[in-house]
Amino acid sequence: MVTGGASGIGEATVRALVERGARVVVADLQADRGEALAAELGDAVRFCVTDVTSESAVAAAVAEAVDTFGSLTALVNNAGVVGAVGSITDTSIEAYERTMDIHCKGSFLGVKHAAKVMPRGSAIVSLASTAGLIGGQGPHVYTMAKHAIVGLTKSAASELATKGIRVNAVAPSGTVTPMIDALGLGDAEATAAALAAASPLGIACRAEDIADTILFLISDAARHITGQTLAVDAGLTTAGLTPPPFFNEDPQMLLQAGVREQG
Repeated sequence: MVTGGASGIGEATVRALVERGARVVVADLQADRGEALAAELGDAVRFCVTDVTSESAVAAAVAEAVDTFGSLTALVNNAGVVGAVGSITDTSIEAYERTMDIHCKGSFLGVKHAAKVMPRGSAIVSLASTAGLIGGQGPHVYTMAKHAIVGLTKSAASELATKGIRVNAVAPSGTVTPMIDALGLGDAEATAAALAAASPLGIACRAEDIADTILFLISDAARHITGQTLAVDAGLTTAGLTPPPFFNEDPQMLLQAGVREQG
């Protein structure tokens, strides 16, 4: 089951899973995109309209996976938004709550309900971010939420190891996705050029790069890995670079500044 699986990193992950023979429930609010993806990929995919901030909706998506495919052996907590952008002194409580609900409540509910039905040998991967590892890589509330996902990963892994369920996270830096693209440039190749310019390796990270990492953490090749957050960031978090400010109220300024943020 992939939350937010109708676009961006989620969609790339769904496609990679199906290519390798998996059957997938796409849990997303984007009905048009989700239904189109399911129609394209055929019987291996079932789309389920899902608001990850609703416990009943997440529980229903998990039940859909079990009822349709017989079991749930992997969960990818991917659904997310940029959320509130701007100075901490101007951030509304409404924007704060929405951002935290989607990232934190959504990830918590996914782990909670998946763990109830998963057999031994299953795996959960949540999307963190470089913003969940160091400061200055994302808006304030987004950064809080991604740090919380790193914490949830460690905590849940410590309990679920006794049930044979592994829990890890992936922390991407700037990735070419519709979410990042919508921040300002509006063109995937222009976005890729901006992200490549900001990358220590000079390479733009694509959604497929993150999907490959997720699939590794789900696979038996990672059977002895749990409680970890794997940075996929071209060395950004180890390079000692000074990140650009992410607190400008003009979203287009973010990419022009070479912003690095998971999408």
